[in-house]
Amino acid sequence: MKKVTKYTIFQTKWGYFGLAGTEYGLCRTQLPGTNPEKIKSRLLKNLPNPQYDKTFCKILQKQITAYFEGDYIKFSRDIPLALDGFSSFGISALTTCRDVEIGQIITYGQLAKKAGRPNASRAVGSTLAKNPLPLIIPCHRIIRSDGKMGGFSAPGGITFKKKMLKLECKALGL
Repeated sequence: MKKVTKYTIFQTKWGYFGLAGTEYGLCRTQLPGTNPEKIKSRLLKNLPNPQYDKTFCKILQKQITAYFEGDYIKFSRDIPLALDGFSSFGISALTTCRDVEIGQIITYGQLAKKAGRPNASRAVGSTLAKNPLPLIIPCHRIIRSDGKMGGFSAPGGITFKKKMLKLECKALGL
């Protein structure tokens, strides 16, 4: 039986956002951009049998739209994720990252410690660079131990990371 990948691309205040997943869980997000075709291309790269579904994850679409309007949104850990292709440590680092709340910023080392491998900050950084679910797995909230932003592999890079953190501070009234 083939896995069917459903996806949707929808408008937010910051541009077009993409979601993709199967019956097993959300497998990919694409942070907002101005070109819906580029969003679609990045979102669907190497995904099997993608089928457009405007209603895919409708509640999550509404939450993401509200997030980019500046609302305080806490994405539920109940959202099932499909993290195929990651090692057990990679899955641990990504799922542990979900616990970093809006308004919190921690270091790669702190995340490694929380994931059970205190000396694996570089491995955490490498894993987060491959995060298939930015925003749902809030890797933008993880920084270097010297207080610098570190990397951000999503389009827009560190500038986009800073913009997201600034938006979250506003949502918290800071």
